[in-house]
Amino acid sequence: MTASRIETLKQMLVQEPKDGTLHYMLGNEYFKGQMYDEAVAAFRQYLTLSDDEGAVYRVLAQSLEGLGRVEEARQAYRDGLAAATRHGHQPMVEEYTRALKDLD
Repeated sequence: MTASRIETLKQMLVQEPKDGTLHYMLGNEYFKGQMYDEAVAAFRQYLTLSDDEGAVYRVLAQSLEGLGRVEEARQAYRDGLAAATRHGHQPMVEEYTRALKDLD
């Protein structure tokens, strides 16, 4: 099922390449399929197009962890912590603070 969703989203992006939501959705599909390189690329593209409130940084960091890129994962959590703080998402602030401690 994930492969067909990926193909559908990729086709949609041909028509709407600057649609941040489509990049986010594609990243999630890649993440679910453990296609972490592709997920990272999609999430980073999303972040160039959208002001995320913090949630994307979780799956970005987890994708980076899956690739063994721990320092980049730490930075993703730090960026997510900043976004969550900026937008007043206290539960996410606490989650990312714990995640950073867990990576130490």
